[in-house]
Amino acid sequence: MLEPLPSGQFSGREAFAQCVRDALACAAAEGWRELILSDASFEDWPLHERAVIESLHAWAKAGRHLTLLATGYDEVIRKHARFVVWRRTWGHLLDCRLCSTVAPADFPSAIWSPSWFLQRLDPVRSSGVCGDDRERRVALRELLNERIRNSSPGFPASTLGL
Repeated sequence: MLEPLPSGQFSGREAFAQCVRDALACAAAEGWRELILSDASFEDWPLHERAVIESLHAWAKAGRHLTLLATGYDEVIRKHARFVVWRRTWGHLLDCRLCSTVAPADFPSAIWSPSWFLQRLDPVRSSGVCGDDRERRVALRELLNERIRNSSPGFPASTLGL
């Protein structure tokens, strides 16, 4: 049985990484139908970890949708090989968006779902808030929707060539 997801403030890289792990495990266990993961580069997210990929694999089913939103995917490709492989397999459930018009320092670092959110307010110190507060969740979704509207497809599942 999973512990309830955290609610309130968090601070530090390990606390942030643990929140990400817990959120993705909960998404799989509870069958969240929609997820948005947003970060300028995902450089310090635990997307390379076996447990995170196992959670994503358990989550991935028909009718589910994951939006990935970033200013660039170079760090994902360089640091998160397991995620890149998972992305190739489950690409039909993902919409990877590139938002190059916003400075990385001003880009939201967040997880959004219909029932829970996480938002790093200070990505340098990995501090922020998380929980199920409806007002914060709605405000975060509006911010992410704005970034999605001003984005284009990015990070293809495979590169086709001649």
